[in-house]
Amino acid sequence: MNHLLSIKDLSQEQLKDLLALAKKIKGNPAEYRNALDGKSVVMLFEKPSLRTRVSFDIGINKLGGHCLYLDQQNGALGKREPVSDFAANISCWADAIVARTFLHSTIEGLAEHGSVPVINALSDLYHPCQGLADFLTLSEKFDDVSKVKLAYVGDGNNVTHSLMYGAAILGATMTVICPPGQFPDGQVVVEAQSLAAQHGGQLILTSDIEEIAQQDAIYTDTWISMGDDSNLSDIEAKFKPYQVNAAMMKKAGANFFMHCLPAYRGVEVTADVVDGEGSLILQQAENRMHAQNAVLVTLLGQ
Repeated sequence: MNHLLSIKDLSQEQLKDLLALAKKIKGNPAEYRNALDGKSVVMLFEKPSLRTRVSFDIGINKLGGHCLYLDQQNGALGKREPVSDFAANISCWADAIVARTFLHSTIEGLAEHGSVPVINALSDLYHPCQGLADFLTLSEKFDDVSKVKLAYVGDGNNVTHSLMYGAAILGATMTVICPPGQFPDGQVVVEAQSLAAQHGGQLILTSDIEEIAQQDAIYTDTWISMGDDSNLSDIEAKFKPYQVNAAMMKKAGANFFMHCLPAYRGVEVTADVVDGEGSLILQQAENRMHAQNAVLVTLLGQ
């Protein structure tokens, strides 16, 4: 494992090892207090962030490392100077690069031209750190994640892509329910279905909300992703039948609700669900740090 660009690049063994290590770090942080001793990590962020920035910064500190945050006040990476120069220069000083970018090609460029590990903290195609945190959260609720039935309802986006890859590699069953025209990327679907077949999982895609069937957890995300200039009024009619609410949770028999945040109560999910007893949103948020720390220790640990 040289980088973490996408969950699809992980074998089942690597994915399970990362989840197991995340649990160990979470359960006994003192054991890993010096895991990144003498290591410096540069965070390059084109997009604003709460959970990603805070969880990486504090997580690196808890591992004994040093974190340097660089926002892009001059626009996307590559405008002021080429991505290749960014990567090569940062590699002279830092031990790893964490990047949150608009385009996945920027992440790939950093990995190609740099000489240190690159961690994808979000791109237009994938959000692997969120996916790892989500499956860590599910593994804390279910002894065997391969038996889990997870439904994603809403806009097919980068989070959906990472969830599909993770579920497929772990051999779980995932149902993706999106409005017509809002499905995940076709190539990602093909790859995820292939991985699911390889590992004994199942990936189901439909626009019919009535086909939600029995689920252990229902996951949703905002209807308008960061950077999308769509107006809610223009898409609300299309998405309204896909709002996660108490009736949907009951129909699916789902005990748990998941969301990567920020959540908009009364839009993609009702307040009683997002703030309800079965909501895992804060556990997911906390687990961002532990999952990311597992990646950092795997890539950089002594």
